[in-house]
Order: sequence, then C-alpha cells, then structure tokens
Amino acid sequence: MKTYITLIAILLFSAFAKAQLQTPDLSPAATVKQTVGLTDIEVMYSRPSVKGRVIFGDDGLLPFGEFWRLGANGATTFSFSSDITIAGKALEKGDYTMLAKPAVSTWELYVYPYESSNWNSYVAQTPLLIFSAPVQKTNDFQESFEISVQDISTQTASVVFTWEQVKVHVPISFKTTEVVMANIAKMIEGPSSNDYFQAALFMHENNQDLPRALDYIQKVTKNENALFFQVYREALILKDLNKNKEALRAAQRSLALSTNAKNNDFVRLNDQLIATLK
Repeated sequence: MKTYITLIAILLFSAFAKAQLQTPDLSPAATVKQTVGLTDIEVMYSRPSVKGRVIFGDDGLLPFGEFWRLGANGATTFSFSSDITIAGKALEKGDYTMLAKPAVSTWELYVYPYESSNWNSYVAQTPLLIFSAPVQKTNDFQESFEISVQDISTQTASVVFTWEQVKVHVPISFKTTEVVMANIAKMIEGPSSNDYFQAALFMHENNQDLPRALDYIQKVTKNENALFFQVYREALILKDLNKNKEALRAAQRSLALSTNAKNNDFVRLNDQLIATLK
C-alpha cells in the first residue's frame, strides 16, 4: 500500500512540474559588454519599462532623493577588468554595484563593492565613492530603462543611463596610455630574467632545442645574483648535453646557493646530481 501511495505521489509531482507555467519577466535581464582601450566592462542589470507611468518625481515611480538600484529586481553589477577613474575618482578593478538618488538636475551616485543581489543591503553601508552627474532632458522617449557605454575612445568612455526622457552620463577614464607605454618600454628592454628562465624550463622539460635552452638559462645564471633553482636547472641542461664538467661546476654552485638559502630540498637534489657527475 505504501509503495502504491508513493508511486501516486511521484506521478502527481511529475505532472505538476510539467504543468508549471513559464511567463516572461516584466523587467528582463540584460548584459552590456564593451572593451575600452585595454579594459573590459560588463554591466548586468534588469530593464523596467515606463508602461504609461510617471517615472521620476515626487509623484513618480522613483521619488526624488530616494535610493534606486539602477534597474529592477536585484542589484545591478558593474565589472571592470582594470583600474579606472570614474567621475574623477579612482576605482580598482573588480565587481561593483551602484545606487542612485535621482533629482531634478543631478543624480547622486553611490558605488559599493558587489556582495549580493540584495540591493537593499547596500543602503546602510558606507559607499566607496559618492559623486554627482548632471541630468540631460531629451526629446526622445525611452520606454525601457537602458544602460550603455558610449563616447568611446582608447582613454575614455561614458556609462549612460537612459529612461523616459532623462539621460545621465557618467565619465570614465582608463590608464591605457600608461599601460601601453610601460609595455613598449619592457619590449624595448628585451625579455626579463624570468622570461628566459621560463623559456629554458619549458624547453628542457619538453626536450626541445637544448642548446638554445642552455643559451637562455645562461643569460640568467651569468648574473651573480642568480638563484639556486635557476643554477640547478643550468646543471641539468648541461648534463643532458653531455657537458658533465660544466654541469658539475654548476651543480656545486647551486649546492652552495641552496645551502646559503637553507633550502634542504635543493641541497639534497644537488648532492644527488653531483654524485652522478663525479
């Protein structure tokens, strides 16, 4: 009897699950992605519509001076892949949410580190940044709230909020020039010591062009400040090239460096290597 009742319950639950009605979200989710210079911007929000209502004002959906989540449903998320300056204020790369207090001529905007989709939880927190942005009245009517990235150059852009006949531009600037110039300087200077070491390590581990791997590692180990593990790799490459006398000298140098660094693992490895080379 119990088995029969359980079977009926399963069938009823299955039928109920299949019968669940899916309906469209009244404020559909949207994602904005834009690269500006070397920075990726992503905004995730929901888009409410006017639907004949008054939106802004004391008698509107969004009374002046009250917090709004810049969308509908959960908190809106703004993600930046590198450090930016927003409305003249520095902001590190990461994920944020923003609340607004609309007014007639300006919006006051509050930026918080993103923690959850519960936008009300941010109201009592101290924001990272507070700034104002002017309101622009437009002749065009925007039915659904929209967040966009506009006025794009390699160094600057604007995050734009548009709804009803209101548009607000928030200027953002990026460190594109500084980053590119640093990369150019690095390129002109040539590969770093670590670049050569990583190249030699990869080539040796994969048995690829060992003479070139030796050339790369010796660009590192010729420096009197070379590290014990770098010199140990030189000894291994020399050994695999049947240059045992040179490998022994390198292993002995690595042993001394390992001992001085009190790295017992490499002391042991060098002792073992030296024993095979004598």
